[in-house]
Amino acid sequence: MPVWCCRCSLAGHFRNYSDTETEGEIFNSLVQYFGDNLGRKVKAMPLVEETSLLEDSSVTFPVVIIGNGPSGICLSYMLSGYRPYLSSEAIHPNTILHSKLEEARHLSIVDQDLEYLSEGLEGRSSNPVAVLFDTLLHPDADFGYDYPSVLHWKLEQHHYIPHLVLGKGPPGGAWHNMEGSMLTISFGSWMELPGLKFKDWVSSKRRNLKGDRVMPEEIARYYKHYVKVMGLQKNFRENTYITSISRLYRDQDDDNSQDRDISTKHLQIEKSNFIKRNWEIRGYQRIADGSHVPFCLFAENVALATGTLDSPAHLEIEGEDFPFVFHSMPEFGAAINKGKLRGKVDPVLIVGSGLTAADAVLCAYNSNIPVIHVFRRRVTDPSLIFKQLPKKLYPEYHKVYHMMCTQSYSVDSNLLSDYTSFPEHHVLSFKSDMKCVLQNVSGLKKIFKLSAAVVLIGSHPNLSFLKDQGCYLGHKSSQPITCKGNPVEIDTYTYECIKEANLFALGPLVGDNFVRFLKGGALGVTRCLATRQKKKQHLFVERGGGDGIA
Repeated sequence: MPVWCCRCSLAGHFRNYSDTETEGEIFNSLVQYFGDNLGRKVKAMPLVEETSLLEDSSVTFPVVIIGNGPSGICLSYMLSGYRPYLSSEAIHPNTILHSKLEEARHLSIVDQDLEYLSEGLEGRSSNPVAVLFDTLLHPDADFGYDYPSVLHWKLEQHHYIPHLVLGKGPPGGAWHNMEGSMLTISFGSWMELPGLKFKDWVSSKRRNLKGDRVMPEEIARYYKHYVKVMGLQKNFRENTYITSISRLYRDQDDDNSQDRDISTKHLQIEKSNFIKRNWEIRGYQRIADGSHVPFCLFAENVALATGTLDSPAHLEIEGEDFPFVFHSMPEFGAAINKGKLRGKVDPVLIVGSGLTAADAVLCAYNSNIPVIHVFRRRVTDPSLIFKQLPKKLYPEYHKVYHMMCTQSYSVDSNLLSDYTSFPEHHVLSFKSDMKCVLQNVSGLKKIFKLSAAVVLIGSHPNLSFLKDQGCYLGHKSSQPITCKGNPVEIDTYTYECIKEANLFALGPLVGDNFVRFLKGGALGVTRCLATRQKKKQHLFVERGGGDGIA
């Protein structure tokens, strides 16, 4: 089967620059090279409808982004040269932050000191750049205000950094696979990306926005349209599946040696003899006839923007693989839509205390299916998500929370006809006769007959393409990466992985589950890469262009 592959050394492609040329002229010439050569070759890469594959494999990409959800889209937008500036009429409600912004009004936010701007800011993200960017885009949003952004965007094409965005489906990522009957937890305006207001897009489609919260399919269509209207399509490849990402090394004593993938054991023995080179990315693209076309490409930098919805978390108990046990809302919703649970007398077991579990409760409740709702926490636990949601804005979730509190199981009563909650309980096992065994904190066990079970206790990212499933990148290197418990450990201002240079992570992988905050990751990565690009330009000028790019 044919393979498409991109690889090169840029040395030798550039002419020698005279001392009289300015840094800007030199950089523009480099941009022109990338635009003329890299742009043409990217377009030659296989698309779904193409049968021919790339033959001229002579380019290493400066950046490859894994994942085409909102994180990947926003990063592509900024790498394409879009730059945020303080609007001329804008006054930020935070007077200290505003005075800092005024100090460098002529500079884009990308060119400013993000640590200085972020100092003293507080928000619902542990990443300071995420909080900074959110307060610039949505000032005082957490206080209930709907102030306009203090930023305006300019397309500065000389800042374009060539990149490729690889995704399994259309731009928008997991939003295309979410259950369509539920409203998003966030307002529509919080889901939007820079440069295109969600309300403006809705108006252009002649749709009526009945409330501030919207359906997931609307968000998915918005993201797909965003890539098109912002002119980002040339950077995106759909139907791509990554099988491995590995670091190439070169023997530093042999200038003629080829880049190669060295085993971890070999590196530990002779670490001093090798220097890190580019990333090798392997995978396949699924084409129209269903066949798989393998590919191999190379990148100086890789950005992980995969999200965390790939692998639903399991209870890891006996019987969990029986066919009546589901682990996602789409599975459960499909069973209801196909009528598989219609007329069932036995209840559905729903496990979990988050919003997805609440969605499942509502889905079953509205379909007249009785529910047993099991969760480990007390109903008074202050960390329950329901306690963080205003009742007026989220009445359906507070309805679920009210039932969790008032319709709980007791030894003296039987199951209620529509809904019964089991606080401080966990599932011990599932049986082949569609029964489950529950146990409370006192050790008391109870057995119930079910029509189905839905386990909704979170999800994990699929990082199987990385060494050790990516575990070594986390704060706890012996455990799987999770959004809350073990996010990827990064430099909080550049989003570069602490344990792997030239590898970046953003979005849910670093704990930013909300679209509001993942945009900060794009800002941090873009600033880091732009800064390094400037250093390369200076080094290029100092060397007179004779040695190429270091």
